[in-house]
Amino acid sequence: MKVKVIPVLEDNYMYLVIEEHTREAVAVDVSVPKRLLEIVGREGVSLTTVLTTHHHWDHARGNAELVRLQPGLVVLGADERICALTRRLVHGEELQFGAIHVRCLLTPGHTSGHMSYFLWEDECLDPPAVFSGDALSVAGCGSRLESTAHQMYQSLVETLGTLPPETKVFCGHEHTLGNLEFAQKVEPCNDHVRAKLSWAKKRDDDDVPTVPSTLGEELLYNPFLRVAEEPVRKFTGKVAPAEVLEVLCRERASFERAAEPLQPQARALLALQWGLLSTPQQK
Repeated sequence: MKVKVIPVLEDNYMYLVIEEHTREAVAVDVSVPKRLLEIVGREGVSLTTVLTTHHHWDHARGNAELVRLQPGLVVLGADERICALTRRLVHGEELQFGAIHVRCLLTPGHTSGHMSYFLWEDECLDPPAVFSGDALSVAGCGSRLESTAHQMYQSLVETLGTLPPETKVFCGHEHTLGNLEFAQKVEPCNDHVRAKLSWAKKRDDDDVPTVPSTLGEELLYNPFLRVAEEPVRKFTGKVAPAEVLEVLCRERASFERAAEPLQPQARALLALQWGLLSTPQQK
């Protein structure tokens, strides 16, 4: 199993997963289809399937054009709102692409229909991988938009947090620096946070992606997976895990306000530049 990390848009990642024996390929979270197809062509693989983590435009907007350019392509996900969805997946469902197994893990929190994908190969020394979209990122997680704090806790700690520690984590955005800066605020004495932040700054200076991490690493420095740890509880003033998580989400949102995300008008302009939208026809 070979994974191509494809930076797109402002800070998104698309992925191309290649079964190296059959040369079949699966794409994850297609937002810029022509960029994806360039890499498909260069790798000489056959793209058969798209796995979409959730319906937001920066993860699913490219599905419709990709299906138009690649007739017969299968688009899978857990939310009916996903653009060009072929079939809706359910939690625990398993798929197979050559030697690659895929277990579909419903991980509500960021959206109610968010699906993460756990991939592995039998009798292979390479570690498994999880494509976590906006459910789990390096040292952080996506904003809680549509689910309860308890549901998000179950997704992060009980579903994703119990995967094998060697699992590679391929997330949906390059938010690592900001996530680690917040993690340092939560746990200023955590040496793992300090070391990872220093490493991430160097990667940022070199303009190199910080993905993947591993789940074992995340358990050492990601506060959203460390809700049972005393320093994290102390920071939030809460003890119950879901309540700890809820405060963390609120504090993280406040922490981000100093660097506001792009406004809708700016996003629309970038979308035009990236070819995701067409300009109105002149009359």
